[in-house]
Amino acid sequence: MKYDFTCIHKFSMEDTNIVLDINSGIVHTLSKEAWEFLEVWEKTEGDLDKAVEDLKGSYSVEELDALKGEFEELIKEGLLFSYDKSLENYQPKKQNIVKALCLHVAHDCNMRCKYCFAGTGPFGADRSLMDLETGKRAFDFLFEASGSRKYVEVDYFGGEPLLNFKVVKELVKYGKQKAQEKGKVLRQTLTTNALLLNQEVIDFLNEEDVYLILSLDGRPEIQNQMRPLRGEKPSFDLINNNIKKYVNSQADNTYYVRGTYTHYNLDFCKDILFLVDQGYDRISIEPVVTSPENNFALREEDIPILKEEYQELTKKWLEYYKAGKPFKFFHFNIDLDKGPCVLKRLSGCGAGNEYLAVSPKGDLYPCHQFMENKEFLMGNIYEGVKNERVKETFLNAHVLNKEKCSSCWAKFFCSGGCHANAYFANGDFLKPYELGCELQRTRLECAIYIQTKIWEEKNQTTK
Repeated sequence: MKYDFTCIHKFSMEDTNIVLDINSGIVHTLSKEAWEFLEVWEKTEGDLDKAVEDLKGSYSVEELDALKGEFEELIKEGLLFSYDKSLENYQPKKQNIVKALCLHVAHDCNMRCKYCFAGTGPFGADRSLMDLETGKRAFDFLFEASGSRKYVEVDYFGGEPLLNFKVVKELVKYGKQKAQEKGKVLRQTLTTNALLLNQEVIDFLNEEDVYLILSLDGRPEIQNQMRPLRGEKPSFDLINNNIKKYVNSQADNTYYVRGTYTHYNLDFCKDILFLVDQGYDRISIEPVVTSPENNFALREEDIPILKEEYQELTKKWLEYYKAGKPFKFFHFNIDLDKGPCVLKRLSGCGAGNEYLAVSPKGDLYPCHQFMENKEFLMGNIYEGVKNERVKETFLNAHVLNKEKCSSCWAKFFCSGGCHANAYFANGDFLKPYELGCELQRTRLECAIYIQTKIWEEKNQTTK
């Protein structure tokens, strides 16, 4: 019988041979013998019996029968070469539920980051702050538009949202009160450059259980080069000290230190480990996405270097883990046991449908990356979503509609990648950002490998 090898992804890393069943998301580690069997099997265009025949000179009949039997058992149990009928003729359902808002409370900033997609704060519009009434109405809109959904989220964003801290304080309290009245669970997050993160702000955010995304790129020279203050003044010391105060006040680790790497620091693993050694154990370092005309933009020739860097980070992560000093790296956080069903993995973040961004004036956009781009104006918090064309464009930009994604083994992990990156790189939501795809596949292989090593270690300790 023949089997379709496009349904699996196999790769080796260090001392481990790994096979991913793409549709189920199940991962297998293979012995040297099973790996050789699989490789020969693939060369026969999936013909299992021919693979057995071709290997008769290398293995005994008993060994081949055992290997064949093990693979057949995995196939029978739906753990290998699985097929999901729910993907046939899939049509996305129109979403009438909004579960999350990105609340742009400040279109101004006290920094001048060189890669800023918001134009240092105003997103190409005016430098403005959201007033309290607009913010309250945004919450009312969310609670109405979320329908019967119990869990909802709000992210205070900018610019720099702490420039509008007075309003943020009132909105945090208003949101909690309204959520309680509506019987909902509200998670509130604030994304900040940490310049204004003084003790008063820290105490308030901790008391109100607000999660933080703290922007810091890594080593002082990298931070100061790409994220300077006005007038090109260095920012590292001020920001790092404020972040340390906040992290040291934490009991529940409700934060991520989030940075960006560019062509100037292709050795970004050093920045991650620098942040870990500063005492930060929840880190996300993202590749810059910018115009290729910028000197700091990532280039195609950088990809091999970046892949090696992720593999180096994988080795270092395992060293820290084995030394009893584990840390979370956002892109290595994958759940191979309880991941969402395939249909939930088709459309990614839900931008333009379940997730919307709100301007300081109350206008609605698909996400923060499309803010103030009038082509993507969807409506406002007073009248709701009116632009069904934009809504449907995002709804239909799911992974099964993207030709290049159809043959990609990682499609159900990344859901086709970021809509904004695809659009701004290619002018087409259905053409993924290829440089980002290359890095995503590398990160996923590293993450899967890490999970297999953790499983092996836990399995050994329980024997």
